[in-house]
Parts: sequence; structure tokens; C-alpha cells
Amino acid sequence: MIDLHGQAGLPYINRSVYTGSYQGMRYRLKKKTKEEETCLEAVIYPEPCCFEMTPEEEKTCREFPFTQEGFDEAISWLNEEYEGQKGRWEAATRVML
Repeated sequence: MIDLHGQAGLPYINRSVYTGSYQGMRYRLKKKTKEEETCLEAVIYPEPCCFEMTPEEEKTCREFPFTQEGFDEAISWLNEEYEGQKGRWEAATRVML
């Protein structure tokens, strides 16, 4: 289970992009500003490549409010996507072996 409380939070993401991985699933959390609205962008993609080298069609993106509640929702979404696509992430780890 992904639990970033204590490791990353909005103050960190406000200054920098946070990346991590969990059993074949990589993820990226980033502050995103469009027009005059700020949101938290969460992206998931399979290992082994970094964000920049992963084809766009392999990435799934979702936006959340840039609030503590939005951060909590993003973490829940990461866990839901991990569970919902477990076979995809397990296959990604086999590629790395």
C-alpha cells in the first residue's frame, strides 16, 4: 500500500515534483497551474522507464484539488489503480528481471 504521509506532502510538492514506485507501478505527483487555477496532477505508468522515457499512451493522469483533501484523494487513487491493474504492474516487474 502506498502511504506518503510523512514522506511527501503539499509543502514538498509545492516546491518540487515527487516521484516513486510501488511493485511495478511508478507514479509522479506535481503541482500544476493552468490559467489561474492550481491542482495536483497524479500520473501512473509502468516500470522500468522514467517518466520522460515512458510513451504517453502508457501513462494515466488525473487531477485533484491542491489541498490536503486532494492530496489524500490522490493517494487513494494511486492505491485503487494499483489494485485495479495489478496484473499490469506485475508484468512490468517481470520485464525488469
